[in-house]
Amino acid sequence: MSYALLDAARVASAAKTSLGVLHATQETSEAHQRKVIMIERIEALARAAAESDAGKAVTLTSEEFWLISKNW
Repeated sequence: MSYALLDAARVASAAKTSLGVLHATQETSEAHQRKVIMIERIEALARAAAESDAGKAVTLTSEEFWLISKNW
């Protein structure tokens, strides 16, 4: 599994955009709901990291990055 250290503010922004796209669909499957929950968690953690004084960066796995980028 690969990891990347990314700018937390940019990750939070991308996750927010991704959530907007996911909420705009009429999908109600369990897989869709899990996807939304995962991206909500990533967005909250990235936003908290962006607001902190400790580095302003967040580490994502390649799968987490793919999940966000797939939906923006």
